[in-house]
Amino acid sequence: MNRNVTAKVKREQLIRDGYCVIENVLDDELLQGLRDATEKLIKKQTEEEIKAHRSMGSDIHIFKDPFFVKLILCPKALEALASLGFPNPKFTSGHIISKPPHSPRLFWHFDYAGWDDPGCFGETPQQLFLMYYLVDTTPYNGCLRVLPGSHRHDNPFHEELGEAHTLELRAGKNMDSSAFSSRPDEIDVPVKAGDLLIGDARLIHAAHANQSPERRTVITMWYFPDLEALSEREQAFYAGWGKTARMSEDLNEWPEHVRQLLEPMWPRYEGNAQPFAFNRIRPMRGE
Repeated sequence: MNRNVTAKVKREQLIRDGYCVIENVLDDELLQGLRDATEKLIKKQTEEEIKAHRSMGSDIHIFKDPFFVKLILCPKALEALASLGFPNPKFTSGHIISKPPHSPRLFWHFDYAGWDDPGCFGETPQQLFLMYYLVDTTPYNGCLRVLPGSHRHDNPFHEELGEAHTLELRAGKNMDSSAFSSRPDEIDVPVKAGDLLIGDARLIHAAHANQSPERRTVITMWYFPDLEALSEREQAFYAGWGKTARMSEDLNEWPEHVRQLLEPMWPRYEGNAQPFAFNRIRPMRGE
């Protein structure tokens, strides 16, 4: 299968199922550098932070180390997005989510927060997560779980989902909650270290428990694949996220020449449209 055919198949899967995997995006040198950089930050967590993120493992922003500019601007990742039809993506944030050995499941959730937009069920994703796992993943050590198609279509589980990312969910205080359950239509998405897992922010996803004796770390990056294709109110909404990111105290400690590398990647909007409000409450389509 040639490269163009492969890209077409991957895009079709992203649109239909809400996710796809691009193999072998990170080379060995960058992969090892990311392992070293994340390990240093993970070791700096306090006991309170570890306890607060029991179900996630950690939630550490990548702006804490300028090394991560190499991942934000990774040429093979940007080439992968371009091959899917997104040659001009914009970036806002990234997080280190590292499940320690013998840690519980991550809760079911979606991350999209633009449900006030009339075009929120459109075919083309407004926001994408790019996940880089630093070890090979399986259901045994905490690979991703997804509900295919839930990014655009009603799923019975939508009516059970409460607000995502609550303190209670992050801390895993009630593992009997349906947010941690097994679903009849869930699909496992195991990957190899260095692969790129791309997902629609509207997709319902979770992760298995890490039953292994080794840490399982993923870096989750957030991009807007085609900002200019969105309504002006959405552009204004997401440009606000970009402004907040640029004002980050951690980012402003980076060397100036490194910060300048990110300038073309920020979402910006120069118009006068009123931005949509932040809204993670999904309406039902009534399908």
